[in-house]
Amino acid sequence: MTRRVRAIFLSDIHLGTRGCQAERLLDFLRDHEAEYLFLVGDIIDFWVMNRGIQWSAAQNTVVQKLLRRARHGEKIFLIPGNHDEALREYLDMNFGGIQVVGEYIHAAADGRRYLLIHGDEFDQVTRHHRWVAMLGDIAYNGLVRINAWLSWLRRRFNRPGYWSLAGYAKRKVKTAVSFIFDFEDSVIRAARERGVDGVICGHIHSATIREANGITYLNCGDWVDSCTAIVEHLDGRMELIHYHAAAPQHLPQAVIAPSREPPSRSPRPRPREVESAIAAVADSAIR
Repeated sequence: MTRRVRAIFLSDIHLGTRGCQAERLLDFLRDHEAEYLFLVGDIIDFWVMNRGIQWSAAQNTVVQKLLRRARHGEKIFLIPGNHDEALREYLDMNFGGIQVVGEYIHAAADGRRYLLIHGDEFDQVTRHHRWVAMLGDIAYNGLVRINAWLSWLRRRFNRPGYWSLAGYAKRKVKTAVSFIFDFEDSVIRAARERGVDGVICGHIHSATIREANGITYLNCGDWVDSCTAIVEHLDGRMELIHYHAAAPQHLPQAVIAPSREPPSRSPRPRPREVESAIAAVADSAIR
């Protein structure tokens, strides 16, 4: 049965990669209708596509479904991340009803104001040591690939539930845990400086909702490993949905301010690889 919510927040889909769980995302989108849909970065993975494109029919259907929802009146905003940073050349432009913005301040139904960013600007490794970030990305994709085989084995032996190797590694490695907490603290501090009630981001593939000194921190997770999303209900209540799990997490109700539009910027020159990707997407949507 389709659930009607006010807003959906998705990040780190990584279209164009072998690990993208497009089929699960399609099921999620069929199960949820919304007035707003926010794509919070790393939607298309140009990093991996430079090494080799893995674009499935299901991934094509995801793009077509997003464009169809935009045509039917759903307000869709795309905030580029570091893996699709080439789309930052298109800020304040509209493609098939999908508006590309650098950041956004979303006013929830209960009046609480949320800063929407991908979050890579708070990742010192991504900003200053790109080659290290790319090596980490390759290692993470390797874990995801191994996890696919483990999931197949678990199904063969009728083991219930979903278990994530990449998630297990992140929880056990002290440096990964420390990185996540440092990232979250930096994002929360930035939200407090902006005078908002909360922040919704992605980037680190670690879905959560938590309160920290009056700021609500929400991370959408990803659609490579955890298959998670944030939804806003019609009363403004935020919910973290684990699409592998049965029991989502809830936040209590919360307050009202008008939404602020993101600052306008002049569009910059269009990179050739982005033009090709958009042309391919548009062509698939028409057919």
